[in-house]
Amino acid sequence: MRSRCVILAIVGCLLVVRPAAASQIVISQVYGGGGNTGATYTNDFVEIFNRGSVAVDLTGWSLQYASATGTGDFGVNSAQLTLLSGFIQPGQYFLVQEAQGAGGTTALPTPDITDVSPISMSATAGKVALVLGTASLGCNGGSTPCSGGQLALIQDLVGYGTGPTTGANFFEGTGAAPTLSNTTAAFRASGGCTDTDDNAADFSSGAPAPRNSASPLHPCAAAVPEPATLALIASGLLALGAAQRLGRT
Repeated sequence: MRSRCVILAIVGCLLVVRPAAASQIVISQVYGGGGNTGATYTNDFVEIFNRGSVAVDLTGWSLQYASATGTGDFGVNSAQLTLLSGFIQPGQYFLVQEAQGAGGTTALPTPDITDVSPISMSATAGKVALVLGTASLGCNGGSTPCSGGQLALIQDLVGYGTGPTTGANFFEGTGAAPTLSNTTAAFRASGGCTDTDDNAADFSSGAPAPRNSASPLHPCAAAVPEPATLALIASGLLALGAAQRLGRT
């Protein structure tokens, strides 16, 4: 969950938390080995999950991809950007089908979105951003750093691949999610419920297991505010108290 601190005259610093649509929708699984040698599934995919308590309309959102260390920007062309639409209920998964390889024996479960210009994701290392918007971010987090405005559009980010020269150079937290393969996907912990804004801590690898909107719901317990959010709340309350005291003098 991400939040902003807005400076207001007299009152001070008040916490403005983004709505559930911006804080509770996460990427829960990433797989780029579809159709490759040894793969079971024929397609790459990205799985999205609603870890919150309200339904969210994904219309106007997109998935954007960039290579692990390359110079191309997120979603720089249609083959690196997938438009999203449709509602995702609390505890519900949402499956986005991407590029098909020449191999594999098993089709994905019925996708909720099938990209007509699918993203061909790396099986081992890459960067996937869930974006509130449908235009290219215009940055890649590496050779083209993302500005504050661009970062604000990224609702979730998964950098996967940890090699010193080939691993993802843009990720949340202390490190990237694990390096993957033709037979492994990156999974968000607790069925998608865990989000500490740290890819290294939140993700592990395992055999791909795509889930779609027809899969059993997986409700999450009420989210506990992150330490940074708690600190901002405390700052806002202190500032509000100070303003009230000034008003009484």
